[in-house]
Amino acid sequence: MTDTIIVRVQSPEGMKKIPSSKRETAAAFLKKVAKEFGFNSNGFSIYVNRNKTGEILSQNKSLSFLKIKHGDMLFLFPSAASSSSGEVMDTALPHTSSSLPFFSSSSTSSTAIPRSSSAPQIQEDEIDQYLTKQDGKIYRNRDPQLCRHAALGKCVHCVPLEPFDEDYLNHLDPPVKHMSFHAYLRKLTGGADKGKFAALENISCKVKSGCEGHPPWPDGICTKCQPSAITLNRQKYRHVDNIMFENHTIANRFLDFWRKTGSQRMGFLYGRYTEHKDIPLGIRAEVAAIYEPPQNATQNSLELLEDPRAAAVDEIAAKLGLCKVGWIFTDLISEDTRIGTVRYTRNQDSHYLSAEECITAGFFQNKHSNPCRLSRDGYFGSKFVTVVATGGPDNQVHFEGYQVSNQCMALVRDECLLPCKDVPELGYAKESSPEQYVPDVFFKDKDKFGNDVTFLARPLPVEYLIIDITTTFPKDPQFTFCSTQNFPIENRDLLGETQDFHTLASHLSQCSSSSSTFLDVVSDFHLLLFLVTNEVMPLRDSIELLLEAVKTSNEDLAQTWKRSEQWATIEQLCSTVGGQPPSSLGYGAAGGASAPSSSSSMWSCLHCTFMNQPGTEHCEMCSLPRN
Repeated sequence: MTDTIIVRVQSPEGMKKIPSSKRETAAAFLKKVAKEFGFNSNGFSIYVNRNKTGEILSQNKSLSFLKIKHGDMLFLFPSAASSSSGEVMDTALPHTSSSLPFFSSSSTSSTAIPRSSSAPQIQEDEIDQYLTKQDGKIYRNRDPQLCRHAALGKCVHCVPLEPFDEDYLNHLDPPVKHMSFHAYLRKLTGGADKGKFAALENISCKVKSGCEGHPPWPDGICTKCQPSAITLNRQKYRHVDNIMFENHTIANRFLDFWRKTGSQRMGFLYGRYTEHKDIPLGIRAEVAAIYEPPQNATQNSLELLEDPRAAAVDEIAAKLGLCKVGWIFTDLISEDTRIGTVRYTRNQDSHYLSAEECITAGFFQNKHSNPCRLSRDGYFGSKFVTVVATGGPDNQVHFEGYQVSNQCMALVRDECLLPCKDVPELGYAKESSPEQYVPDVFFKDKDKFGNDVTFLARPLPVEYLIIDITTTFPKDPQFTFCSTQNFPIENRDLLGETQDFHTLASHLSQCSSSSSTFLDVVSDFHLLLFLVTNEVMPLRDSIELLLEAVKTSNEDLAQTWKRSEQWATIEQLCSTVGGQPPSSLGYGAAGGASAPSSSSSMWSCLHCTFMNQPGTEHCEMCSLPRN
C-alpha cells in the first residue's frame, strides 16, 4: 500500500493540490506549500479548520501523526491578511490585473480582497468598520398563529430576514425607499459564492489614455478607450440614512443671519457618523456645529469665497472627534419678519433640488469620497450630505436632507453636466466637442400613452440624480459643546458680530457672573476656532490639551490648561482691551502675577487688532484713536 497522498490547500488565490506522503514531516510539507504558492517561510499560516483553528506548525512530526489523510482540505491565510475584515485592508488589484476579488467564506459578514504587495492600504471610517462586524439580520419572534413548531424551531414565518429585504423595508413606518449601503454590500457579497465575483466599480466618463491604435481624440476613438453610455437609474441604496441636529440651537443660530439680513447663507456641517438603529445597518450623520465660511450673499444668490482658515477648522474638528459631514444652505423668502413666516419657495411638484445645487452637491461629495475596501480605486460614493433650509406648506422653516447618486458624482467629476438657465429643475448633459468627448446619457420615462421610453438627457430631470434623507431633531437635546453663552459666529461682520479680544472679554465677563465652570465657558466650537486662528495670539500648537478636555468633557484637564502661560496671556489681552484686570473675569491663572493696569500695559486696536505700546492714544498701524 503506497504512502503517497494528495492534500488540498485552499487560499485566497484559489485551491492547489500538494503531493506528499504520510511519513513526510510538517516542516517539509510547509516548504512544498511555500514553493507552490510563491510565499516565503513566514509569509503564511496553514490551519486544519477554516475558522483559523488547528494551525500546522513547522515541526518534525509526520503528517500521519497530525492525522492529515489523503484528500484532506487545509486552509492557507497570508500573514498580511490575518487581521479581521474590520481593520485596515488592502485594495483590490489594479485595473491592469484580470484577477477577480476573492471573499473569504469563513463568515457571512466578513469579506476579503486579493492582496497585492504594491497595493495601498485603505483605512475605512470607524462606522464602516463597526457595521462590517455586525450581524445585520432582522430577527423576528415566533408567530403564534402561523408557526407550528417548537419554541426553539424556525420556519419561513419567523426565520431572520436579511437587512436588504425589500418587503420588510417597505412595511416600515415610514417606508424606506433606499436600503443602507452596508445592507447593499451584504446583498452583493451574499449567496453561495460569498461575493467572490462582486466588485464596486466607479463610473468614468473620460476617454481612457494609452490607446495606441489610432490618434487621440478628437482625431480618433475606439471601443477600447471610449467610455460607455450611461443610463440613469434611481439609486437603490444610500450611504447615509438619517441626518440629526443635536439640538435646535445649532439650526436657530444659523438661521439668525437670514432673519436679520434677508440674505441667504451657507455653512459646513461638522459632526460624526453613528449607527442608525431604525434601519438595518444604517448610518446617521449627527451635526454638532455649523461653520460658516467667507461668502457673498444676496436674497437670491450665494458665492463661496476662498477660506484661509479651512485647514485649521478641519484640524480642530478632528482633534475634537468630529469631521465634515455635509453642507447646509438657506432658500427662504420672508413674508412677515415680525412673526417669522416664510414663503414656500420650492414647488414640491417640480423639484426638490435645482440642477445647480445638484452639481454643487456632487462637487462636495467627490471632494469627500467614501473609503471602501471593496473598490479597486479604494473609494466608492460619499457620505457627505446636503441640507436645505426652506419653507414648508405651513409657512415655517423646514430642513430637507439629500445626497446625489454615484452616477451624478461621476457626471460632475468629469464635467459632463450643466444646469439649465431658465428651468432650475432641469440639467443638461454636455455634447462632445474637440476638447472633450462626452458619452451619451439616457434616462427612462413614460410617454403620454404610458409606455416606457428612453430619452437623451438633454435636458434631464434632476429627480434621477437625488436621494432624499430624513432630517430630524432629537426629543432630548444633545450637546457636544455645552457653553450656555454663545460666542459670535465667524465671518458675520455684515451683522456687526466680530470675533476679537474685546468680544472674548465680554464673553468671559458674562460667564463669570454665572456658576459656569471653566470647561462650560470654553466649550464652544466658534470660541475654540477663534483661539486657534486669531492673528494676535494664535494657539494652534498649544491648545491640544484644551481640545482633549472639551472632547472628553474632562474638567480636570481644562483646569490644567487654564493654569498655562497661554491662557494667562489671553486673559492679559482681554483685560487690556476690556479695561479690567484678569481677576474680574473670574478665570485668572492660579498663582499668576497680578496684571498691570490698562494704562500701563499694551493695548489692542479695536479696528485692526494691532498691539500698541502703553501710553499712546492712536494706533501706530491704522492711526485711528484708541477709543
